[in-house]
Amino acid sequence: MAQTGITFDEIQIGQEASFTKTITETDVVMFAGISGDLNPAHTDEVSASASPFGGRIAHGALVASLISTVLGMHLPGPGTIYLKQESSFLKPVRIGDTVTATCKVIEKTEKKRVIFETVCTNQQGETVISGQATVLCPRK
Repeated sequence: MAQTGITFDEIQIGQEASFTKTITETDVVMFAGISGDLNPAHTDEVSASASPFGGRIAHGALVASLISTVLGMHLPGPGTIYLKQESSFLKPVRIGDTVTATCKVIEKTEKKRVIFETVCTNQQGETVISGQATVLCPRK
């Protein structure tokens, strides 16, 4: 039987989980290929060096996808249906940065949806993404 995550009745306000990953050159190149986002800010060091960031940065959606890892694999976990994400991209993430995505339960609704505060921080503890996600918890 496949592993199932935490159900709506089991999940508690204040619960949180995190996932940490170092963003690599391979991650950025593969994401560019998969998404079709070949923006020079992500793929061309010469062009990116002349940008306000002074070099290549990771795709915001790549970094935000770490939130999906937390929700789908850790809390609530397998079987979760990701319904909504609101994100503010606050700082660039560079190749080699280590990002921690943390999701904390902040509300359980009458419609059996769970709302999470979502935050991604870099290795210096700076918030690079903040927002909220809404999910349906798995059923047993």
